[in-house]
Amino acid sequence: MKLTPKQKKFADEYIKTGNATQSAIEAGYSKRTAAVIATENLIKPNIKAYIEKCMADIASNRVMGYTEAVELLTSIARGEEKETVVVATPVSVEKVEKEADLKTRISALKEILKRYPNNDKLIEQQIRKLSAEADMAEAKSKLMNDDRVSLETKIVIGDFDDE
Repeated sequence: MKLTPKQKKFADEYIKTGNATQSAIEAGYSKRTAAVIATENLIKPNIKAYIEKCMADIASNRVMGYTEAVELLTSIARGEEKETVVVATPVSVEKVEKEADLKTRISALKEILKRYPNNDKLIEQQIRKLSAEADMAEAKSKLMNDDRVSLETKIVIGDFDDE
């Protein structure tokens, strides 16, 4: 169900101010009934859904997503992102655009690499250690198996010698 122009104006004002009564007045409702109408409007499913959708859109636009963050770090690491620096000259003050210094670019690269665990040396070492431990456990198991077979052979041979 669509919103009437008055309902839409109410919802938009409510999103801006958070004040339901004032939003109803701004939308054109009577000052005398604004508080009651505002309360009713806030529980109407179509108005409520519209407000929730708008609030979600606002929140998602304010918060940087994972992809956007990695893209920004990448542009810094590549030197594509410029910063404005104020430089004093003998005559005046100038604004100059410059790319990030090496220290900043290296920091950006480190932040990017944190997001890709396959490139992490610590994880590589942990995987190597776990593989070595698994190989050692397998070798011990094999040795124990060989010792058991050898012991069983001695027992069996020993039984024949007694006869």
